Formats: sequence, C-alpha cells, structure tokens
Amino acid sequence: MLYTRLCEKIVSRHGGDTEASRREAWGTVGSLTGIAANLLLSLIKFAVGLSTGSVAATADAANNLSDAGGSIMSLASVRLANRHETDSNPFGFGRMEYLGALGVGVLIVIMGIELFRSGIEGILHPEAAAFSWLSLGLMGFSILVKVWLYFVYRRIGKPIQNTALLAAAKDSLSDCIATGAVIVSMLLEKCFGWQVDGYIGLLVSLLVFYAGFEVLRDTVNRLLGGKPDHELGDRLIARVKSYPYVQGVHDFVMHDYGPGRCMASIHVEVPADGSLVAMHEVIDQMERDIYAEFHVPLCVHMDPVAEPDAHIKAAEDALRAYLAQYDPPMTLHDFRFVPGEKQTNLIFDVDAPPSFRGQAALGEQLKAQARALDARFHCIIRFDTNYYN
Repeated sequence: MLYTRLCEKIVSRHGGDTEASRREAWGTVGSLTGIAANLLLSLIKFAVGLSTGSVAATADAANNLSDAGGSIMSLASVRLANRHETDSNPFGFGRMEYLGALGVGVLIVIMGIELFRSGIEGILHPEAAAFSWLSLGLMGFSILVKVWLYFVYRRIGKPIQNTALLAAAKDSLSDCIATGAVIVSMLLEKCFGWQVDGYIGLLVSLLVFYAGFEVLRDTVNRLLGGKPDHELGDRLIARVKSYPYVQGVHDFVMHDYGPGRCMASIHVEVPADGSLVAMHEVIDQMERDIYAEFHVPLCVHMDPVAEPDAHIKAAEDALRAYLAQYDPPMTLHDFRFVPGEKQTNLIFDVDAPPSFRGQAALGEQLKAQARALDARFHCIIRFDTNYYN
C-alpha cells in the first residue's frame, strides 16, 4: 500500500533505533491516521443526516466521532507506554496500551447505548428522510475509507501488537456494515416508501455495542493475565529444546507487561549425571541468546533426571499414557523414585489446567494404576498449574 510505504519512510527517519521507539512511532502514525479519517467521515455523515433528516446517518456520524476519540486515546496510550522504567515501576509502562484499548472499548459501548436510544426514538416517532444521490455517494465513499482504514490499522497494528489499533480495525469492519445498513434504509424509503430508518439505526447500535463488548472482553482478559502469546511461546520453547543437555521442558510461564514487554520462566530437564558446571554454562548462554533473539528475559530452572531401570520406566510410561487419555489430557514431569524392600515411592508432578478441580480423585486413580503394576508402588503426587497450554 502506498500510504504504508510513506509511513515506513517517516518511521525510518523519525522512529529511532530501538524497538520501543519504533513501536511508538508506528503507533503515533496509526493513531493520527485514525483521528483524521474519522473526523472527516463524521463531518460527512453529519452533513448527510442534517440534509436528509436520517436518524441512522446521524447515528453513524456520532459513531465515527467516538472512533476519533478512541484514536486520541490510542495516541495518548502509545506515547505513555514508551516511558522509561522507574523505581516504582521497574517493568515499565507497556500496559498503558491495554488501558488505551480499554478506553476505546468503553467509548464504543457508550456510543452503542446512545445509538440504541436514538433508534428506539426513531421507531416510535418516525420521520420521512429526504433522499439525494449526493448523500448516497458520500455514504458509499465513507465505506471505502473505512475499508482502507481497516487495512491500515491491521498493517500497522499487527507487527507491533498494538491492541488499540487492532481494536480500531475490528471497529472499522462493523462501521462498514453499519454504513451499508444506512444506505439500505435510504434506498428502501426511496423505492418503496418504507420508513425503516429507526430499525436500521437500532441495528447499527447493536453492531456498535457488540464491537465494543469484544474490545472490552479481549482487553480485560489481557489486563487480568489471560492466555499468553502462543506463537511467541512456541518459538521460545523450540529454541530452548535445541540446546545441549536439554531432555525436556515443563512449567513454562509467560508474564505480559504490555506488547513487546514479556518475561518468562521455564524448567528444563537435564541428565542427573551430567557436569553441573557445563550445564550451567549452557543455561547461561541460553538465557543470553533468548533475550537477544526474542527480547524476553528468561529465568531457567534445572531439574536433574535420573535414568530409571526397565521396571520403573514401564511404570512411568503407563502413568504418562493414562494421563494422556484423561479428559482433559495432562502430562507428568520431575519423575523420580526411591526404592525400598517393601515399598517403592514414585514421586512426580502432574500439570493440570487452571480450571481443573479433580486433583484428589485423579490422584487416587493414579495410585490405583501404579499399584496394579506393582503392589509395592506408592505414588507421591504434586499437582502443578499449566499456565501455558
């Protein structure tokens, strides 16, 4: 796209050398684009609403005005998010972008409620709307602008993970549908005399409200610590597994402090008979490499794993297979054993999803499975929360 190429030149000239500075520059460009385009569309639609008396057109104009306000919030949040860390905020201000997206969602919902009220009023007290092909053309032009804005927001927002711009992209699509509905109402009244303007306005309000609800749901989920970025997490785990001595990984956790500001921790399984010094050197190198490649500070914990004999290995495999077929499927890790004459302790951790509540029942089932293999087996089980999968 010609416009984004122009933006790339602007950012390359004024964006600075660091990733945070480029994020701020791209976010600023995207937000200013949204402000200008939405103010233009709002003026056009207000003019159409005043000249035709269309409630739906006026409602759509107010919606574009709220979109401009949302872009202003996005601009403020992306500028504040790039502030340097302080003693009282050592993890930075990256979550300001989420607060900006939250503000956009609140504006959209408030506007949806107001448009719903206007739609009800248009149904109860319908008024004939004046029709003009110029007004119709201007509304069609606004759809083209919104489609263009959608691609601009996506092109800019996706690489930098700007939640406010991605929310605005989603809202742009709903605006296209809303404006299309306004055009339909104008044509129906022109061709058939059907005064459905209030009903269309009501439909517009519901679309706007739903778009706002989606933005609020996604943003609140991020602020509360929702699911991590699996694309980034999968790449990071694959990189960790590529290092020498690493036999397996578990207890992977990602902490989100805003787009481009993640921290992570992971447990790696290493051979119990390996050189501690050599393995520690590999872990140190791993942490440095991960930060250089992914910009993610990584804390690594080593778990030594001893090779069991065939009888113990068969018990471990059987317990793993049982957990894999459980609903929901689970895994075990940190498997070790303490042999004795009358009892052999099998000690391991089980990863369970956050919503799982059947730890006691599952523990008894695993103990029964182990005793069925060998009456001397006694399971000592600790349940972990699987924060990633």
